[in-house]
Amino acid sequence: MLYIVATPIGNLEDMTFRAVRTLKEVNYIFAEDTRVTRKLLNHYEIENTVYRYDEHTKMHQIANIINLLKEGKEIALVTDAGTPCISDPGYELVDAAHNEGIRVVPIPGASALTAAASAAGITMRRFCFEGFLPKKKGRQTLLKALAEEERTIVIYESPFRIEKTLRDIEQFMGVKEVVIIREITKIYEEILRGTTTELIERLAKNPIKGEIVLLIKGQED
Repeated sequence: MLYIVATPIGNLEDMTFRAVRTLKEVNYIFAEDTRVTRKLLNHYEIENTVYRYDEHTKMHQIANIINLLKEGKEIALVTDAGTPCISDPGYELVDAAHNEGIRVVPIPGASALTAAASAAGITMRRFCFEGFLPKKKGRQTLLKALAEEERTIVIYESPFRIEKTLRDIEQFMGVKEVVIIREITKIYEEILRGTTTELIERLAKNPIKGEIVLLIKGQED
């Protein structure tokens, strides 16, 4: 079986009992960054073999992992933080496993997407997830296409680009109500709410750090 195991997005206490047990019991763990995963495993005293599975190694590793699964090995896939296959490598492996008739088992847990959605204070009855915006090519086109979106829009962003992203949203989508949630589950967790104009002014005076989830209120409200 192939286990898709969610890991903490910051606070190590968000690891589930089932996830810990699974990582102890599988034959091998494949991780986005073995160094990051090893810290987590050491914290929970998990002794297991960890191999790399990322954007650079996935095409080679998919065939290898499928062969191991066919031999009856049990394998866990993890990313650096959160739930695999959302905005990280992994869906190609899961697709290949399904195509080979191999059972895929999700081990749910932390996700920046759902954590931010639950604390934003805006409707998530309908939403669209865009992950990371294109840095250059296609960025303007995408934002213009989202201008009349009725659903809440969820984006992942870097602290180095958040001001530019807010300015781009205002330029190509108009003034929007937005929520910035940074450092989710960590010491400096913070939620900032307001219009794009208000938050642009705020960040110009007080830049922020940490991983960011940006939510843009849809047109329907």
